[in-house]
Amino acid sequence: MNTPIRVRFAPSPTGPLHIGGIRTALYNYLFAKKYNGTFILRIEDTDQNRYIEGAEKYIKQSLNWCNIPYDEGPEKEGKFGPYRQSERKHIYKEYADKLIASGNAYYAFDTADELNAHRKDHETKGKTFIYNWHNRLKLKNSLSLSSQEVKTKLANGDAYVIRFKSPKDETLHLTDLIRGEITIDTNILDDKVLFKSDGMPTYHLANIVDDHLMEISHVIRGEEWLPSLALHYQLYKAFQWKAPAFAHLPLILKPTGKGKLSKRDGDKLGFPVFPLQWKDPKSNEISKGFKEEGYFNDALINFLAFLGWNPGTEQENFNLEELVDAFDLKRVHKAGARFDPDKIKWYNHHYLQNRSNETLASLFLPILKEQIADTSSAAILHNNDYLSKVVSLIKERATFVSDFWDLGHFFFVRPTNYDAKALKKAIKEDTPALMQELITLIDGIAPFSEENLQNTIKSWINAKEIGFGKIMMPLRLSLVGAMKGPDVFAISALLGKEETIQRIKNLIT
Repeated sequence: MNTPIRVRFAPSPTGPLHIGGIRTALYNYLFAKKYNGTFILRIEDTDQNRYIEGAEKYIKQSLNWCNIPYDEGPEKEGKFGPYRQSERKHIYKEYADKLIASGNAYYAFDTADELNAHRKDHETKGKTFIYNWHNRLKLKNSLSLSSQEVKTKLANGDAYVIRFKSPKDETLHLTDLIRGEITIDTNILDDKVLFKSDGMPTYHLANIVDDHLMEISHVIRGEEWLPSLALHYQLYKAFQWKAPAFAHLPLILKPTGKGKLSKRDGDKLGFPVFPLQWKDPKSNEISKGFKEEGYFNDALINFLAFLGWNPGTEQENFNLEELVDAFDLKRVHKAGARFDPDKIKWYNHHYLQNRSNETLASLFLPILKEQIADTSSAAILHNNDYLSKVVSLIKERATFVSDFWDLGHFFFVRPTNYDAKALKKAIKEDTPALMQELITLIDGIAPFSEENLQNTIKSWINAKEIGFGKIMMPLRLSLVGAMKGPDVFAISALLGKEETIQRIKNLIT
């Protein structure tokens, strides 16, 4: 591409960042990095009534945790700043005035009560009220009023908005990189408000002006902005600016595939929809985050990349660099992408298996410290080699690091009770005597390794001509407390000779 690639992620700080927003940021990031471009964060905080304290910080923390940091934005000032729209509001009035001067916009003085009255009147007649070409000359605006009346109202400080003058009887031919050609009849469009009397622009004006001034080459955003595309194209035309390329991403759907994914869906089905935990500053309600629920950031990113895109191959596991190489807007789907809670767990399991045992052990340590209150076991917490070996034995069955305690608690705490069904199945009349022989056998094994344990005990069982279950079931039960866990010889070798013997004794006494 000859034109420098500059894309932006432009969230509003009105609450926590939904994973749909993270996916939008991710696709922008991948596109920018693929073409050596620039990924920009712009905070669109023109709606001060909906502004939530802490939301901007949350957005930046989320992008950093997901490992998709921005190149330009707040605290990373480039030559196109500032990057908060509230700090740019002095810019927008100039452009609103240019649209007035060119005849592409007009002042509207209708009050909220007057507009509500028009809406109700239309509803009683079974119609929908739209402020546009068919009624604007009947309403209170600078198109229907004399120039003197308009001057007087402005001089008196009457409340007004500036509306875009949508053309009549035209057909717009728009292009979307994902959806192809789109045709719009301008007669169905309303005259959107661009500027409010409080001195703040609406999203539409600020968005277009900022994208132009920041030299945005591609606007990659969610499907919910598709209805705004006609107005945005017309604004570029009215300003006589070259429009960027547009690409509207598919919705992320509920697990059922019907409707847009919401926080309520996550609450109901037990999964997060936000990257990080969020505490609402007004209600103090806490919403779960993927990070705090034990998901790895690279697992989330890999999962999100496939929600609306695929590489055209059978490969499913991609690191970020591979995603950059493979990403192509042409392979983004038009249809919505269903959020599958089981699929992201599958990804997390995969990424957990690929973490080093040492890394996983360090992540497991805080959980262990909470679980092990007995100071006599505290030494284990400082034995990094032991922890890493435990992790190596149990991680295959884990999806989250938080699963490790349930899967391997017996490596740290002796069983004090035993699974009732297993006890009934494993313990027979001759079990105590056999286990006593086993203790003597184990006591003589040196070196005390998994291989030596396996060879010695299996040879002994074969020599006695008894079923393996008569020995292996009570042995596992003594070490674990239940019929579960990794290879019993691996467990015994890691616990050590002394601990293995003590646990066998505990079972039979």
